[in-house]
Amino acid sequence: MEDTYIDSLDPEKLLQCPYDKNHQIRACRFPYHLIKCRKNHPDVANKLATCPFNARHQVPRAEISRHISSCDDKSCIEQDVVNQSRNLGQDTLAESTWQCPPCDEDWDKDLWEQTSTPFVWGTSSFCGNNSPASNIVMEHKSNLASTMRVPKSLPYILPWKNNGNAQ
Repeated sequence: MEDTYIDSLDPEKLLQCPYDKNHQIRACRFPYHLIKCRKNHPDVANKLATCPFNARHQVPRAEISRHISSCDDKSCIEQDVVNQSRNLGQDTLAESTWQCPPCDEDWDKDLWEQTSTPFVWGTSSFCGNNSPASNIVMEHKSNLASTMRVPKSLPYILPWKNNGNAQ
C-alpha cells in the first residue's frame, strides 16, 4: 500500500493520456497536458467526466458514479472534512482588542481653509500672491539623463495609430 502511494507521487512516472492513448506524459506535466489535449480532442472530451476529488482523473461519463464511490482521493477529502469539523468546536478565536486610533484629520475642512490657488503643471503662478514663494520663478526639472530631452510636442500622427499607412 505504501509503495503504491509513493509511486503515485513520483514526478517522473509516465502516465497515459486519456484523450490520446499514444501520449505518455510525466506525472509532473500531466495536468498541463490534460488541458492542452482536451482542447485538441473535443470529441473525446465530451465522452469523459472529471473526478470531483482529483482533476487528473478523466473517466467515461457512464462510469463516473462508480469511480466517485471508489476513488482513492475521496478518502483524503473526507478525512480533511472530518478533521475540520472536529477542530471547529475546539478552535475558538480570541476576541480582537484592536481599536482604530482616533483621527484628527478633516480633509474637507483643510480644503476650505486653503488660501493658495491649486497647483497647475506648467505654470509658475501656483503659489498664492501673499506667499513668499510667489516671487520665485519655478524652473522645470527633468529626471532624464543629460543627453536626453523631453519632446516639445507630440507628433500629429502617432506611429502606432497610423494603421500601417506610409506617409
